[in-house]
Amino acid sequence: MEICHVDLKKEIDNSYDILIGEGLFKNLAAELKNKPLANAYAIITDSNVEKIHGKKLLKNFQNNGIHSHLISFPAGEKSKTRKTKEKIENGMLELALGRDTCIIALGGGVVGDVAGFVAATYMRGIPYIQIPTTLLAMVDSSIGGKVAVDTEHAKNAIGAFYQPKKVIIDINFLKTLPRSDLTNGLAEIIKHALIKDKDFFHFIEKNIDKILNRDSETLKRTIKRSCEIKAEIVVQDEKEKGIRKILNYGHTIGHAIETALSYEISHGQAIAIGMAYAAKLSAKLGFLHEGSVIRQNNLLEYAGFPHKLSRHKLKPKRLLECIQLDKKIINGKINFVLLNSIGDAFISDEVALEDIKNIIERG
Repeated sequence: MEICHVDLKKEIDNSYDILIGEGLFKNLAAELKNKPLANAYAIITDSNVEKIHGKKLLKNFQNNGIHSHLISFPAGEKSKTRKTKEKIENGMLELALGRDTCIIALGGGVVGDVAGFVAATYMRGIPYIQIPTTLLAMVDSSIGGKVAVDTEHAKNAIGAFYQPKKVIIDINFLKTLPRSDLTNGLAEIIKHALIKDKDFFHFIEKNIDKILNRDSETLKRTIKRSCEIKAEIVVQDEKEKGIRKILNYGHTIGHAIETALSYEISHGQAIAIGMAYAAKLSAKLGFLHEGSVIRQNNLLEYAGFPHKLSRHKLKPKRLLECIQLDKKIINGKINFVLLNSIGDAFISDEVALEDIKNIIERG
């Protein structure tokens, strides 16, 4: 036997900055003119953000002499599909955009995930910048390089790990954000505190009214700490082989709820319900004190989230079917994130489906 060895061992620097402030969006065109990342830019957004911010950004680019195009798709989780990705790619090919193109992902989590996935595969990979316009995208999907689309079988089932070149978080986007979208992002912020920082959890409890009332300084501090927690975890485990899995607290049940209800429930609501059940399961298995379950769920309720799913909307049997399709199942075992205490999460592969079923049925 003859062997031909392909030695591809190398170091790749995927580092990037997360910029947080006010007025960053309006300065982007001038910044990229002075320090370009590419020869052309494809601004990818959805139909809602296109009207409010997309056309404005395109005009700013063109006024600065930057070769740019705007591509949009219908807003909503139902557009997060392989079909949407294909349409965007076909549009870019028709515009003759090559490997010297940079994608600007302008929008919420759906836009960031789809545009990032396009960047990961178009011309075998081109750079992209995340510009999240929702609180949820600012603290979650824009950070960490997980890009994907949904299928009828499972959420985020088809995707890649592909890091952006930069994340630009402009607090000004939150000033016009509907209250429901603001609270939607709070679920992930609360999750970050629950899994890693009890002092941050206390800060959120103390300042929840300021957050909900969009106090700029409180929002900056909250977003910064939330981003720091996720970034610290991603740095340790970029490809989700170990510690990064704790970011899935509440997500095993939450994603199953989204899939079972065909994404008619918001991500924040689904994850909040998932966390409520995960905390109850943590207590049932003897890890989490009942008082901490109450404390978690009181904060979620104050932020505007339900604790459980109405029985008439979704039967436990259907929910369990979706849970079993979760991509975190390895060797037939569910990697379930539980809490020892507020600020201390761990991953267990010893959680039985029967335990989950009992918690869901009890409500």
